[in-house]
Amino acid sequence: MTMKPVAGQVAVVTGAGQGIGRAIALRLAQDGRRVVVVDNRPDPAQAVATEITQAGGEALAFTADVTSAADRQRLFDTVWSTYGQLDVLVNNAAIQRIALPLDVTEEHYDTVMNVNARAVFFCCQAALRLMLRQKSGRIINIASAAGKSSSTIYHPVYNVSKTAVISITKTFAHAVASEGILVNAICPGIVITPMQDLLDNEISRITGKEPAQVRRERLEKVPLGRAEQPEDVAGVVSFLAGPDASYMTGQAINVTGGMITY
Repeated sequence: MTMKPVAGQVAVVTGAGQGIGRAIALRLAQDGRRVVVVDNRPDPAQAVATEITQAGGEALAFTADVTSAADRQRLFDTVWSTYGQLDVLVNNAAIQRIALPLDVTEEHYDTVMNVNARAVFFCCQAALRLMLRQKSGRIINIASAAGKSSSTIYHPVYNVSKTAVISITKTFAHAVASEGILVNAICPGIVITPMQDLLDNEISRITGKEPAQVRRERLEKVPLGRAEQPEDVAGVVSFLAGPDASYMTGQAINVTGGMITY
């Protein structure tokens, strides 16, 4: 049997308790990595870690608020003290807040930006301090099609935050390319997750349309004609984290079923 080329690597996945993050954690474990399953809720983190171990993998559940400097420090200190290496960071944790642009408050703006952009920046920074010690590593930031197209007016700050994630990705990619560390982003489209359900329900509240109609109208924009699944994103993460992506950095890759082509 051929040894998996990434066997024994250590991957940290934030927001890994459900949806896209869960699918990413499971896929990276399937590829042979030891996975640190990070979520701000202990039970979902432990549930995903248990899924991994029951399938024969190795995982550590870790509860952290990625907006907290103390929690971030505790996370990466634990990774280093436990494993002595960090090979992959996937910044997936994100939130949605629904409001029309003229209704956005400063609290709304700050809350979304703190999770979706600020925490991504500082998680990258913390991870890179470890990766620079070993002169290797991959960072994959989960951005969004909304960061390229401002996909709907109903989550304006989410759009802004995901554009920021793309910029963060490119900035760090240029900063550490000479050190053998690659930083890329993925821009998913309409992924069927609990967050997507929340979004449809909130848009329904604002527009008066039924959630099913909201979902149907959004999916009609997908050229491939189907909804995106978390596993569609996880497969691209697996590629970017693996040996076949060794000449790629600073990219924001669309996984949108053809909705976005730039």
